[in-house]
Amino acid sequence: MAEQDVYDKLVDLARRRGFFWPSYEIYGGLTGFYDIGPYGFAIKKKIIEAWRKFFIFNHQDYVVEIETPAIAPSIVFEASGHVENFTDPVVRCTKCGRIYRADHLLEEALGINAEGLSPAELTAKIRENGVKCPICGGELSDVTTFNLLFKTQIGPYEGSIGYIRPELAQGMFTSFKRVLEAVRGRLPLGIAQVGRVGRNEISPRQGMIRLRDFTIMEMEFFFNPESQECPGIEKYMDYRLRVRRYEERLRGEEPKEYTVRELIERKIVIHACMAYWMVIGHQFIRYLGVSDDETFFEEKGPHEKAHYAAQVFDQLVRMSRWGWVEVAGYAYRGDYDLSRHAKYSGQDLQVFIPYREPMTVRVKRVLVDKAYVGRTFKGKANEVLRAVASLDPAQVEEQLASNGNVMVGDIELPASAVKVVEEEQKVSGVKVMPHVVEPSFGTDRLLYMVLEKAYREKEGRVIMSIPRYLAPIDAVVLPLMEDDERLRKEAAKLRDLLVSNGFTVVLDDTGSIGRRYARADELGVPAALTVDYRTLEDHTVTLRDRDTWRQVRIREEEAPEALRKFIYNLVDIGKLGPEVKAPEGEGS
Repeated sequence: MAEQDVYDKLVDLARRRGFFWPSYEIYGGLTGFYDIGPYGFAIKKKIIEAWRKFFIFNHQDYVVEIETPAIAPSIVFEASGHVENFTDPVVRCTKCGRIYRADHLLEEALGINAEGLSPAELTAKIRENGVKCPICGGELSDVTTFNLLFKTQIGPYEGSIGYIRPELAQGMFTSFKRVLEAVRGRLPLGIAQVGRVGRNEISPRQGMIRLRDFTIMEMEFFFNPESQECPGIEKYMDYRLRVRRYEERLRGEEPKEYTVRELIERKIVIHACMAYWMVIGHQFIRYLGVSDDETFFEEKGPHEKAHYAAQVFDQLVRMSRWGWVEVAGYAYRGDYDLSRHAKYSGQDLQVFIPYREPMTVRVKRVLVDKAYVGRTFKGKANEVLRAVASLDPAQVEEQLASNGNVMVGDIELPASAVKVVEEEQKVSGVKVMPHVVEPSFGTDRLLYMVLEKAYREKEGRVIMSIPRYLAPIDAVVLPLMEDDERLRKEAAKLRDLLVSNGFTVVLDDTGSIGRRYARADELGVPAALTVDYRTLEDHTVTLRDRDTWRQVRIREEEAPEALRKFIYNLVDIGKLGPEVKAPEGEGS
């Protein structure tokens, strides 16, 4: 089977078997919107719970989860920079009017990487290479920018503008102070969230890979920027990650393996916490069924990074049709977001870091002649005094030495009214603006990734070899013959036993046993338990492995524990009971 065929076959299977399909199909569909069906949603929930385990539960001493609204007032995204910077380049066909994302159009037409090029640079490449509309061959306009925020109105009044969040981050930044208080004011602090976001993509054409309305799982990890320490990093110093630096990509080099120690000591990552969460992300993606040779981390270049990021690594996974696809991003956001929100809101978002013991330090501060200010500025005196109090003593000294006066905005104060003094103070700590590392995962892309990595064909059948613990259904119970009521009653008893032990189980009694096995394989059900005539005599059933089609015989009362061991790969199926051949007609 050609690798190119996997996508089309998987999309067809996904529609038939209830994994996913285009939204609003009865009206012709809408690009960039997909419904997640019952079995796709079951997998998606397990992906989310796995993410919670890796990123929250395993770090519960300092990572918490919150939930914030999907819509925020305009000021939030003005402060975050999204109103100004959250844009993509667009180009219009002057003949048919179709609109394209300019960098993607160039990449498809010329086979180059055009991400991060300015509108002027993109326009120049279109002109130099004679790129035309791929549909009608018409001339293309100059490239402009398009803001990806979905705009809305909050309430009935004009002017109360809001936006649907394009990421989860801003709700976590604006709630930072409250969360910090709730967890006793200590750093480091991780604030995590799972939720829906919206991005008004220009021309999404990659199915589940690029959506306009989707779920992401994100965590903002706040830490003291004056420390290079990161909790838990020591046990991973020899852990190896495949990484491609930006300069290596420009030279056409393949990813290289680095230890975490090398990433930190060679300053390939800005901070140890970047490396730490990349390790956790690597373990998480491996848990979802991706082999090490099918994933690596790639550094984004200066013009490719988001406006808030000092450094970004994308976690890429190889897909059959789309090549290397980003499934997660790791951004070093520094103090960009908290500083911007502090400025726009007027709130102090710094964190007090106590010293082990109080320290005596010499500090400089600015003194001003209040009587002079009162006589001179009268009603504005208090405003001037507040402005002087906020001045940097070092800058005041520099102005006095060079100009003989001090400028406070457009107000001039003579040297006789201002001086800088140095005095001793006891301090018990320091206030810092935390820095942030952000791991962010696209959940719907991960769902597609899990399904594509699971797709197999064997003897003319489709088998979805989804990791057993992620499968939408844990087991199917099958009476050997569809028209024997005794077998069906015994199968129903077994189904109820497994359900009472917390398993997701279906009972399938329609069609030949071989056809029922095939249906379960196609849905990704890892275990099939068959009730046959021997069951009525000795209360044993067969347990069948979806992937190998091996079968063993186990006692009915032991089925819950056997199924648990099987699903979580605790033992080989051969250890659960004596191996048996499938009876004629079972289709294995």
